[in-house]
Amino acid sequence: MRGYASAGAVCLMLLGAACASGRGPAPAPFPRPGMPPSWAPAPVVTDPGNAGRIITTALALQGSRYVAGGAAPGGFDCSGFTRYVFGRHGVTLPRTAAEQYREGQAIARDDLQPGDLVFFATTGGGASHVGLAIGDGQFVHAPNQRSAVRIDALDTRYWSQHFLGVRRYAAGS
Repeated sequence: MRGYASAGAVCLMLLGAACASGRGPAPAPFPRPGMPPSWAPAPVVTDPGNAGRIITTALALQGSRYVAGGAAPGGFDCSGFTRYVFGRHGVTLPRTAAEQYREGQAIARDDLQPGDLVFFATTGGGASHVGLAIGDGQFVHAPNQRSAVRIDALDTRYWSQHFLGVRRYAAGS
């Protein structure tokens, strides 16, 4: 019996030493729901301006569920999401994607900056979807009832085919 206790103590000591050594690769983090494991995490925002703070707020809301007409952390639609995020930083946006598109400052796609709003025509000719550019060709948005707030790439086939334009509000100030 005593031999088993000694063997157990030795095993525990070896296991503890192996864990404490810090050697070996760190395990990869689990992907977030709805995010393919091959995607890199969102870029770290270092912009000290309002755009950086807006993006940080938006990224913290990833995983919030989609609710048609929703404009609060309990549930967002696309324009409710952007309106809520900007509003937390003193920038008032119109309520709908079409109004946000119409009233924002038009920006060429080549001049897209983190913090700009990106618009898509997903249900016809006008702006029907909006997201927030976060850099590296990515945007965060509340896509639809089947998905929570998440990050997508602007150059994916679906989003590039439906891309409408870029609008800037006071995010960069």
